[in-house]
Amino acid sequence: MASNKHLGIDATPASGQHVWDEDREYTTVNEGLAYILVPASASATPQTNPRGDHQPQSVFYNPIQQFNRDLSVLAIRAYGEEVVERKRKHKANSRQKLLAKKEKKRKREDDGLGKIPRKTGKTEESAETSIVENPIETIGQSFLDNTSEGDDKEVENEAMNANPVLETESPGAEVIPGQEDNLSQVASKPSGPSFTILDALSATGLRALRYANEIPFATSITANDLLPAATKAIQLNVKHNKLEDKIKAITGNAMSHMYSMAGDRCRDDKGRSVPVKKYDVIDLDPYGTAAPFLDAAVQAVHEDGGLLCVTCTDPGVWASNGYPEKCFSLYGGIPMKGVHSHEAGLRIILHAIATSAARYGLAMEPLLSLSIDYYARVFVRIYKSASDVKFLAGKTMIVYNCDSGCGAWTTQMIARNKLVPNKSGKGHYWKHVFGMAPTTSESCSHCGMKTHIAGPMFAGPIHSPEFIKRILNELPDVSKDTYQTTDRIEGMLTVALEEVLPPLEEESDSPTLTKKTHRYDPASIDHYPFFFIPSVLSKIFHCITPHENAIRGALKHLGYRVTRSHAKAGSIKTDAPWSVIWEVMREWVRQKAPVKEGAIRKNTPGWNIMGFEKDQSDESKGTSAQSQVEKGDKPKLEVVFDEKLGKDHDERKLVRYQVNPRENWGPMTRATGTQEH
Repeated sequence: MASNKHLGIDATPASGQHVWDEDREYTTVNEGLAYILVPASASATPQTNPRGDHQPQSVFYNPIQQFNRDLSVLAIRAYGEEVVERKRKHKANSRQKLLAKKEKKRKREDDGLGKIPRKTGKTEESAETSIVENPIETIGQSFLDNTSEGDDKEVENEAMNANPVLETESPGAEVIPGQEDNLSQVASKPSGPSFTILDALSATGLRALRYANEIPFATSITANDLLPAATKAIQLNVKHNKLEDKIKAITGNAMSHMYSMAGDRCRDDKGRSVPVKKYDVIDLDPYGTAAPFLDAAVQAVHEDGGLLCVTCTDPGVWASNGYPEKCFSLYGGIPMKGVHSHEAGLRIILHAIATSAARYGLAMEPLLSLSIDYYARVFVRIYKSASDVKFLAGKTMIVYNCDSGCGAWTTQMIARNKLVPNKSGKGHYWKHVFGMAPTTSESCSHCGMKTHIAGPMFAGPIHSPEFIKRILNELPDVSKDTYQTTDRIEGMLTVALEEVLPPLEEESDSPTLTKKTHRYDPASIDHYPFFFIPSVLSKIFHCITPHENAIRGALKHLGYRVTRSHAKAGSIKTDAPWSVIWEVMREWVRQKAPVKEGAIRKNTPGWNIMGFEKDQSDESKGTSAQSQVEKGDKPKLEVVFDEKLGKDHDERKLVRYQVNPRENWGPMTRATGTQEH
């Protein structure tokens, strides 16, 4: 048996190896089913991985991000299984129809009836040639839509089978003239449907390695990085993991590579018009903001429902009040101040993606949007639909935020999607009109303090319940050793699923709800976008903080729905308006937590919300502020703080909110050198 100190790059990967290549020593780090080579000279500062074990810290590997990578693998797998199955069915249907047509042609020739007449006047030979040369132009959005076997698009279906290379050839292979060898992703062509992934900012290639190893139907992965040294590291890791047939490492600017796939067709080095082969999945995981890459990414991902995975590690920009000008320049929106800033930040990022896509006639459907640790991670589907893009203005909002007062907020849509009846009296259609303004005054209607504007930001649902359920359904079958963060994934996704509060009444007349071509209603709006935290509201009154279950129970007793937000522990998300929330808090002060006299100062938010100002005449007659609190006016609502009603019955003991794994943790030091991430 060879000594561990003399292993070469071709050795079978294993944890804790010492591998030598070109007189350089590397140690191996295992994550999932992938192994990456870390220079032995890297820092040995202890760092805690998701299991609590200590291991060397290095810019080459950050174990804190394993949750991100585990989740990404499972999300892409849940998305891809559906896509591959549809591709397989579509290809089978195409083959059957083409065989049926050939059989019909053969019978006619046997019967001496000659060639099938063409309605267009074209000869059969020229028509068939046209199909072979222009297959991808006839596919369009119907590829991933709910197509039936009764579709009339025989030419399109035949085209998919007429050029089987389209099913297996990798994206970008014919895009840049003269660089076919550089951009070719796989040497062998698998027989099944293609499923291609771009790891646009790959660094060590860890994501690409995991995608190749853990997504069985992935046919090719491109690992791109701007630095030649990074590309060399990727190639070493690919070779050590025996994945040369699936992963191709390329050196280049990520934006240039993605822009090379913009449009439907391009010219190859011989001047021929060839179809652009876009990616099924593009993963953007930069150091900092992903904003500069969004415009290129929406054009390089498949227009028939491609998946875009985006990480932004700059919460100081999109979830803070320190740099509003920077947030606007990067994402096109102003951040919110307050406890709900991270949830607002997710909507600002989604707004940036949606507007980047909309200018090319592409619509965006959020599948999963999470605020995690020190970053945001969103998964969105991009698809071609000029009609759905029209809904974007009507589901984009600005927010009047009382951040200097009580913390209440009011939303304002910048346009309206209005459902109107057809002139015939049968059915309805959507009309896109100007929004009504303003929805509130410049001062908060609850506490009288000045409000500030945040946004514009995305106002639609930020999660797809069906997508989340698909990921959760796969969790029981995955290996705990491979996916060491499954407990946290289950807890966070369960909260994300619970936080979706659909409207109580659907627009039953909406034509978008009946279209088979839509995966979700493009007109849908999240009417309850943010949350509140009882401890923050208690500070307004300087009173004892109510138990979370007490507030939840009071709101449920009043008939409102109550859930949590994944973005913050102790949060309460509800469809109750702020007027009801404040009435519940006033009753808490009256019934359970009387405040000391003088604790609520005059003309403060708490003073105004309690209504002391209007009772000044009573004070002049000798009635103290404390007695007013104890006596109070007759409540408008019957508020009952039923903790039993508000309690969760969680038998699984889910890890809903993660405790920081170690001190001084985060994205670590940025790698040195000229690079794009």
